[in-house]
Amino acid sequence: MEKNRFDEVKSGVQEIIDFIAQKNAKEAKNKLAEVSEELDELLDFAEEDEDLMEISRYQVLLNQLHQRIVGLNGQVTESL
Repeated sequence: MEKNRFDEVKSGVQEIIDFIAQKNAKEAKNKLAEVSEELDELLDFAEEDEDLMEISRYQVLLNQLHQRIVGLNGQVTESL
């Protein structure tokens, strides 16, 4: 599988982290959905075990970022 596809995912993950740091939950959530779709496409066409392991790592990371976004939404709501 092409490494540049993983580079796109990595870049998307960094954008999500940046949105979380800016406390921009809406944009973080939108980007998370976009990156998740990219990972699903990669998973559909993955043939090598190495690719599957890399995809799995990103899935775990996206799940953790999702939890941070949910927590961020709670913080935003509480402060209003």
